[in-house]
Amino acid sequence: MILDGKKLSEKRLEILKEHIEEAGLYPRLATVIVGDDPGSRMYVRMKHRACERVGIGSIGVELPADVTTETVLEQVTRLNEDPFISGILVQLPLPAGIDTEGVIEAVSPEKDVDGFHPVNLGNLFSGRPRFVPCTPGGIMTILSEYGFECEGKRAVVVGRSIDVGRPMAALLLNADATVTICHSKTKNLADEMKSADILVSAVGRARFVTADMVKDNAVVIDVGINYDAEGKLCGDVDFDAVVTKAAAVTPVPGGVGPMTIATLMENTFRAARLLACNPVL
Repeated sequence: MILDGKKLSEKRLEILKEHIEEAGLYPRLATVIVGDDPGSRMYVRMKHRACERVGIGSIGVELPADVTTETVLEQVTRLNEDPFISGILVQLPLPAGIDTEGVIEAVSPEKDVDGFHPVNLGNLFSGRPRFVPCTPGGIMTILSEYGFECEGKRAVVVGRSIDVGRPMAALLLNADATVTICHSKTKNLADEMKSADILVSAVGRARFVTADMVKDNAVVIDVGINYDAEGKLCGDVDFDAVVTKAAAVTPVPGGVGPMTIATLMENTFRAARLLACNPVL
């Protein structure tokens, strides 16, 4: 089975559009981008297009690469205090001279639709999530929508980043899976991966996951966005080899990526609903 994240995201966005219309709210997302990285700018444009599609207003704050941390923090503070802004997304990565952790922590937890603020990560790890990081949240939606239960299953997450690997493990644990996190120091990595009923790869290495690392009938989630030696876009998973062995695989592109954006839209609507109940004074 091919886990079609693009098709699923279309479905979720249509449902979200209906919910926004029924709620009578006007959510607004503010994005902050620093510098001229082409990839970051492309992702921000995609997020603004998704906003337009579902009825979420959006504004973009663009800052030069040589801006100071203080200037970025000033912009974040302004957005925090704006009662008409529901959610704030700071596009990562930030340039080397910017205090990334300081900027993330400056975003109000109530508007942190990326789910990276320590308060929101703490809520996630304590089993009481409010805003879930968008990529892991989208993966959980894929598993649920395609009918794959996590309860009692052995899940292996390859990669321990704070934006994907660690929150992914927490979500799987909250769903009653038995979870192992693997990383660059893991011994017998292939054996660990082959034990997984649900395998999530977020290592950022082109076609790193080969068929001999995958258990028969496993569900394989590919978070990687890479380019091979020929410049072709691919994931962490050797898709052509793994697809004949696994029960289900996400493709790249068209798998996890579209669901990341759909989850951001859902988080923004949730933020708008919470803000309507507890307005910024």
